[in-house]
Amino acid sequence: MLSTPNEDTAVFEVAVYNREVRALVKENRSHNLFGDNWADLHVQGIAARNEAEARALVLQRYRPEEGFVIAEVTRRPG
Repeated sequence: MLSTPNEDTAVFEVAVYNREVRALVKENRSHNLFGDNWADLHVQGIAARNEAEARALVLQRYRPEEGFVIAEVTRRPG
């Protein structure tokens, strides 16, 4: 989990992949920095007040400038 839940937050699951890695893997090549597994979705749990905040927090760690893409954000039930 990228952050700790509390009474003011909900838990979201954010699916992230790296578009550069995905493109290279399709060409049977590898990225210089990120492993081939980043071509696939990685689901990160994050506590946030809303979906917008969850996206913002994830993008601080998985930066678009480095090729990361948020594919989906879902709120966990409960």
